[in-house]
Amino acid sequence: MAKAAVLTEIKSDLELQKYEVPKAPPAGAVVDVALGGICGTDIHLCNGHLPLPLPLAMGHEAAGIIRDLGEGLTHDSVGHELNVGDRVGWANSIPCGECYECLILGERTLCKNRKIYGINRPADAAPHLNGGWGESIVLEKGTVIVKLPDDVAFEEVITLGCAGPTAVHGVLEYLTIQPGDIVAVQGAGPVGLASAMFAKVMGAGKVILIGAPTGRMETARQINAADEFIDMEEYTTPAARLDALRALTPSGRGADVVIECAGVPAAVSESIDLAAPNGQLLVLGQYTDHGPTPLNPHYITKKQLKVFGSWGFSERHYVKYIQALPQLVSRHNLKSILTTYKLEDVNSALRDVAEGKVTKAALRP
Repeated sequence: MAKAAVLTEIKSDLELQKYEVPKAPPAGAVVDVALGGICGTDIHLCNGHLPLPLPLAMGHEAAGIIRDLGEGLTHDSVGHELNVGDRVGWANSIPCGECYECLILGERTLCKNRKIYGINRPADAAPHLNGGWGESIVLEKGTVIVKLPDDVAFEEVITLGCAGPTAVHGVLEYLTIQPGDIVAVQGAGPVGLASAMFAKVMGAGKVILIGAPTGRMETARQINAADEFIDMEEYTTPAARLDALRALTPSGRGADVVIECAGVPAAVSESIDLAAPNGQLLVLGQYTDHGPTPLNPHYITKKQLKVFGSWGFSERHYVKYIQALPQLVSRHNLKSILTTYKLEDVNSALRDVAEGKVTKAALRP
């Protein structure tokens, strides 16, 4: 038997339920979870901001140790041999590979039929253990499984859990960051931190992080996530933040690239003001629907801004994230961001994340 944290009703506490651990399915695996990350999206899911099947075994980012390998699964998705006892991570979704979005657009993140661990896999259907907030998870055929580098700890994988591959998708695929460019990142959560780190890797001359609360900003400073910091608890209005940003840019022109990772709709309209003429704007933080926000499209035109949206990540982005981890770990103390909780304390962990008391939380079964 294995315990799993299950959401049975929107806006209610999760319950720990027990399920039989089955044998690994053909071409799949059973993994004993070492860490299951809690993402800001999980808070939104618990509050009903996306349609969910209930009961739901939650947790869409996790890593662990292979307990059982199904017939036909001999190597991970990049060609490394797999064995029981190996440390692995996995992409959290399985696109259908047959729809217009998958086949014609080639945008597997937009697949409307994709299966997502911890988000749209009901716990009352076999194999039940469909989420990462549990002692074990069953990974079915088609899951992109990646053996973890020996020099990367589980904590370092989960610190940027789904934020890392989300940033790989948006920042690396859509933006052109030239050496010396000034990049402003809105939001000091994991997506914002990951975006700031990748912007620096891409050659940005200066990365400016705009966020709150102060505790998160201090954590960002300690791990050198950015070059400059604008604390929203000090600069409390959009006008004050704009003035602070312009003071950090040549001739006060603004940022060449603005990456919105705040998850607050009003941040999108503010990002238009932060951007320099002919700049780029990436909306990355609006995974769940928090409603509309007023903005002035005249300034998109007047500044000739290039505006991009990026939704989640696909299998290839997850693989690139795992491959980039040794470089990120060498630059930043990722472990220091993470706060771990016992699986039994899942509801306390969720409350701490919702209240901004921690930068990143994970459950340790």
